[in-house]
Amino acid sequence: MINNQKMIGIKFAPDKKIQALVKNLDSPKWSTTYNLVYIINSKTNLAQIYKTFNGIAWINYNRFLANKPVNKKNVIINVDYYRNRNLPKDYKRCPEEYLLKLELKRYALNTVRTYIQFFEHYINYYFDKEISTLNEMHVRRYLQALIRSDKSNSYINQAINAIKFYYESVLGMPNRFYELERPRKEKKLPTVISKEEILSLIDATTNVKHKCVIQLLYSSGLRRSELLNLKIADIDSKRMLIRVIQAKGKKDRYTLLSHTVLKNLRIYYKCHKPQKFLFEGQNGNQYSSTSIVKIINRSASKAGISQKISAHTLRHSFATHLLEAGIDLRQIQVLLGHQSTKTTEIYTHVATNTFLKIKNPLD
Repeated sequence: MINNQKMIGIKFAPDKKIQALVKNLDSPKWSTTYNLVYIINSKTNLAQIYKTFNGIAWINYNRFLANKPVNKKNVIINVDYYRNRNLPKDYKRCPEEYLLKLELKRYALNTVRTYIQFFEHYINYYFDKEISTLNEMHVRRYLQALIRSDKSNSYINQAINAIKFYYESVLGMPNRFYELERPRKEKKLPTVISKEEILSLIDATTNVKHKCVIQLLYSSGLRRSELLNLKIADIDSKRMLIRVIQAKGKKDRYTLLSHTVLKNLRIYYKCHKPQKFLFEGQNGNQYSSTSIVKIINRSASKAGISQKISAHTLRHSFATHLLEAGIDLRQIQVLLGHQSTKTTEIYTHVATNTFLKIKNPLD
């Protein structure tokens, strides 16, 4: 506040180029009290500052931006594992302030893992430089290297998100990456297998726990992370529903519970007696993602399915088979937990009934 009016203070180390740019701002004045240049605090002036200094200097907008509230519904993530890892001596660890901010934000566990993995890859790419010396030019060169190494668009977007998080959320700097062209999201059709292949996959799975895993992924359209986070109390056998808590997009939803699956779940429960999570590892901890991958790969091999399938293939197949059975797209959207029907509409491109009504011009 200067003369009872909100102002934007501009403080910088002696630099002739920056000094010349400051003079071109709207009515800049010098404050002897605060020892800085100031202009009137307005949206127009904020935009002008960003436009003037973008790519030339770091601008701390932190006081002008509302802090995003932490997601209190998410469980508190313990990142001590990343602090205590045994790593090579020359490997650069994720900065402590980065880990603390992830804890504060209470991001989902998968997001935490992804951000740490990608940010550490970025800072170790510049193994001979201090993190504090890295700037926008380094970010661009790193992303260009990812493109040249034929990384997918999804991979590059995740790298951008992890780097942005450091500069914007950890250091409190403004969005410096408006000018970074993100790769277009690839529009790939979902991988789907037939009902017959689904049944052969289940039949090839003899272990009751593993059978329940595959059956639930398909019959309830669950994401892998959703399956791993299921608690015993989430199985509603009276209403034949499964409650999915804080799924993607931080939303709760209900999806279908199959009578066939319920029978196998009861057999599994009597044998394994899980305590907290529906599926637990040997030490009572949450079942691992790699275990799910191994189960599906092993059963697919036994069933003679040559096509590469994953947990998401079963989810895609669930949605596609419902659509082929005449279930309304809006209902499928709710079961899958999609925010928009546009996401669900992708299954119309792979559902067989979409093409059965079309007469081939050659016939």
